[in-house]
Amino acid sequence: MALNISGAPHTMSEVSIGRKKEKCENCTKQCNKKQSEEGINSLQEKGVATGEVKESTSVQQVLLSACLSCDGCLSEDEGQRISQQNLEEINHVLALNKKCDTSKHKILVVSVCLQSLPFFAIKFQLDVPAAAKKLCGFLKSVGVHYVFETTVAASFSILESQREFVQRYRRKHHDSNAMPMFTSSCPGWIRYAERVLGSLVTPHICTARSPQQIMGSLVKDFFARQQKLTPDQIFHVVVAPCFDKKLEAVREEFYNSILETRDVDCVLTSGEILHLMEQSKVAVEEVDSAPLDHVFGETTDPGMTRHEGCGSEGFLEHIFKHAAKELFGLDVQEIVYKTLRNRDFQEVALERDGETLLQFAAVYGFRNIQTLVHRMKKGKVPYQLVEVLSCPGGCLSGRGQAEGEGGRPDRTLVQQMEEHYSSLPVRLPDTNPEVQRLYQDWLDGHDSPHAQQCLHTQYKNHTQPSSQILNSDIQW
Repeated sequence: MALNISGAPHTMSEVSIGRKKEKCENCTKQCNKKQSEEGINSLQEKGVATGEVKESTSVQQVLLSACLSCDGCLSEDEGQRISQQNLEEINHVLALNKKCDTSKHKILVVSVCLQSLPFFAIKFQLDVPAAAKKLCGFLKSVGVHYVFETTVAASFSILESQREFVQRYRRKHHDSNAMPMFTSSCPGWIRYAERVLGSLVTPHICTARSPQQIMGSLVKDFFARQQKLTPDQIFHVVVAPCFDKKLEAVREEFYNSILETRDVDCVLTSGEILHLMEQSKVAVEEVDSAPLDHVFGETTDPGMTRHEGCGSEGFLEHIFKHAAKELFGLDVQEIVYKTLRNRDFQEVALERDGETLLQFAAVYGFRNIQTLVHRMKKGKVPYQLVEVLSCPGGCLSGRGQAEGEGGRPDRTLVQQMEEHYSSLPVRLPDTNPEVQRLYQDWLDGHDSPHAQQCLHTQYKNHTQPSSQILNSDIQW
């Protein structure tokens, strides 16, 4: 069976400049350069828009991600670093590893997001575990040394988010920034919050690192020491469903200036990896399956699992159930969502004796985020937690794997990916023995300085002082 490639990555999220007269679906009034010829010309010169600029004989094409990162908020340095995250960079590392000069050799590690695996399962016409082994076998056949899957990192991110929410809730009466708490796993949302919404929002963002960046810490810190390597001797690639993850990888707080290395050296989308397989002219049947690696080095396969939720690691559901138990002694078995404006704006409430104890919301896509922002301006945000994602439909709908004709998500493909993802068994993060072992062997306990350093970060206000987007008298 040859690979079924519905669209190579060079066509993903590309919008012809000749047609780029109107706002894209994610544009806002604050993101004003998207509509100007000056902004487009500047973007062409820089060669990036959360990805790269492609040239053809007939028309310039600009790769646009699902966030607001046009040239209005991408620095020249960021643009250069993002443009380097491509297949050529991986091929360069592989080529150096074949040369005699071992001082330039790198241990090549690939971490695959769980949300990317349903994409490969559909393309390979296999179930998710079998597709993961085929993908692992292919990557190792081209020179990758280790292939991990990122569920363990997501478990850390969820557990740390749960703990932080309970801490924030308990200090809400004397800390005006405690509530609401916004999730921090989506780099498109973080970019928007820092560059547009500013200091009225950033203190409310959960400080837990995203699964991608926790995986970066795990590979460059714990795994490197296990292998008796320095972090700069490892080249770490993450395979993700979303172009915006490239933006996250180049954040300055995830860069080791002494060793000149990043926690995540390169992010490739699912589509880019599929394109690599296409370039290799390999058929799925020809690829030998190989089991995924584990950070402790065990060869036994514990089986692939997922977290609760519909494909985006289920931060809301896990935090909701944990908070209900920890704060009110209530065991929540099933969460019932109430759809508001659309299926990407939903809320859930915990009630007891007619009293609402907790009220959370899931807000996906920038149009719904804008609705949330308008409510914030009016002081009408009743939620203690909001799970925010920039991609409509959540992470499985990331444009690095789910884009169809006209730049819109391929609904059929997304539905198939949701079905494959849901077929995996659920395992709660706090029941994962690998996570508990890592808390001790890697982090010296839950509350250690090392845990704080490796699992948390801070988000900053990068707006201009003159651009006050929200009212100063906002009521949370």
